[in-house]
Amino acid sequence: MLRGVVFDMDGVIIDSHPAHRLAWKSFLQTLGRETSDEELDFILDGRKREEILKYFLGELAPDQIAEYGNRKDELLCRHSEAMQPIPGVVEFLDCLSEAGIRMAIATSASRRRACGTLEELNLACSFHTIVTGDDIRSGKPDPAIYQLAAERMQESPECLVAVEDAVSGVKSARAAGIRCLAVGPAQRADLLRAAGADPVIPDFRSFSLSQLEASFR
Repeated sequence: MLRGVVFDMDGVIIDSHPAHRLAWKSFLQTLGRETSDEELDFILDGRKREEILKYFLGELAPDQIAEYGNRKDELLCRHSEAMQPIPGVVEFLDCLSEAGIRMAIATSASRRRACGTLEELNLACSFHTIVTGDDIRSGKPDPAIYQLAAERMQESPECLVAVEDAVSGVKSARAAGIRCLAVGPAQRADLLRAAGADPVIPDFRSFSLSQLEASFR
């Protein structure tokens, strides 16, 4: 029986990937690091900020990670007006709430950014719990973030469904014993299915609670 749904945030609840690309590219340019579009794909795979910084800049001291992270977030704020909910997700959240299905967030973003973004879009009240990159030591694809979400929801993994848009996120959910729905364009569907997601949908506009329940019955 489906008792809860655990959503990733960026690319699942919020259409934030274009803004993140711009912010990371601009930030790395301030340090003299030019990046290609292919390299920037790394930031969209559910990684913690610390992992992204080390990927592009090598080993960094904790104070550098904190400083650089804050600088990147300041740049992201400049593009915040471009960030809107994924099409159909608000209606889908309302439908889940009316059916008594509890919802959580499991995002690699910092708590400050995650909560701030959800509050700004009037979505924070939809979620029973919010687990962020600040709450775990190892980021996705490690299962820790989804294990913690299930623990805080006080639900068994087999009673939950995760919603992801990144291969590492799908692997994280599946490793935690949680079945996974993916949101993504047709060209990424095979990758997401290979990681363990099924079904894969483009957005929530044509997806209903009955379809979700049928998919995971």
